[in-house]
Amino acid sequence: MNGTGALKAFIGSFTSKGGPGIVHATVDPHTGALTAAGIIETVPDPSYLAVGHRDRGPVLYCVSETAQGAVAGFDVSGPVPRLLGEPVPTGAAEPTHLTVHEDHLMTADYGSGSVTLLPLAADGTPLAPSSVLPHEGSGPHPERQLAPHAHQVLQDPSGDWVLSVDLGTDSVRVCCLDPHTGQLTLHHVMDLPPGTGPRHLAFHPRGDHAYVLGELRPTVTVCRWNPATGVLQPIEERPLFPDGVGVPVQPSAPVVSQDSRHLWAAVRGTDTIAVLSLDETGEVMRVVTSVPCGGRWPRDLALHPAGAHLYAANERSGDVTWFDLDESGVPRRSGSLAVPAASAVVFA
Repeated sequence: MNGTGALKAFIGSFTSKGGPGIVHATVDPHTGALTAAGIIETVPDPSYLAVGHRDRGPVLYCVSETAQGAVAGFDVSGPVPRLLGEPVPTGAAEPTHLTVHEDHLMTADYGSGSVTLLPLAADGTPLAPSSVLPHEGSGPHPERQLAPHAHQVLQDPSGDWVLSVDLGTDSVRVCCLDPHTGQLTLHHVMDLPPGTGPRHLAFHPRGDHAYVLGELRPTVTVCRWNPATGVLQPIEERPLFPDGVGVPVQPSAPVVSQDSRHLWAAVRGTDTIAVLSLDETGEVMRVVTSVPCGGRWPRDLALHPAGAHLYAANERSGDVTWFDLDESGVPRRSGSLAVPAASAVVFA
């Protein structure tokens, strides 16, 4: 929650494709409906967002997914977002994802295939990078896997490890963060079948399993996660379309329900949200159905903090569509908000 006690939503977009920047919106406490309240026009292509928390309240961070690469932070505890310092160059190309880890901000740099670590000042202002950790390797895809392409970086639920998902090298890397030196050190690499092109992963609420979504091959890989040893182990690869699919697809974003019974995956190409069930162990997965995403090219999915609504950022149709959720796990479309070139949704 922000300083006013009301939940807010923030929506990233691609300004290079006609997006307005970052849209901030109010969230209806009963229906989850979004109403636009303003626009932040600070950096180009703020395609992905993350929220951290400082003493005074929440801080919103965005990447600038450009060839130069930058991040920016905003105090969003009040009614109007306030820029914290100037945007900070990441020293890496095309940061496409970011996350807050203790007193650091981390970006996954798709263009340069690296992870950048930036310390945060006491008020949450991003500072100059303390390290840039390059990935190594390639994959079999003739266009998308000629080099590393880090697509996501996040901390595990225990807070002890940093994981990065690399589409270009068919791998998930586990790193240690030294909070004193601000350096990342590679600890473990989990390899996936060649050509998977992993994009994002999501953790089980218990923190003992993770689900890796392939972009180049439409699959979800169930993995066992050991936070004591920092080892991620693949168990089973499950196709999102067991009977095949007649059009090219690029899955984008996985989300696990708060009751750990369902996983949703956005699929670009079919413009759907795949619905999968999880058993009580978290290791047995079954494709249940799929529903229209409410627009075209769903780039991101986000779960309402209360778990009752799911939001799809539909890039090519320029909207955020929200869905009601119940015990069946099948999303039911409830409404939408026009946001040109929408790319990500977060809450604070």
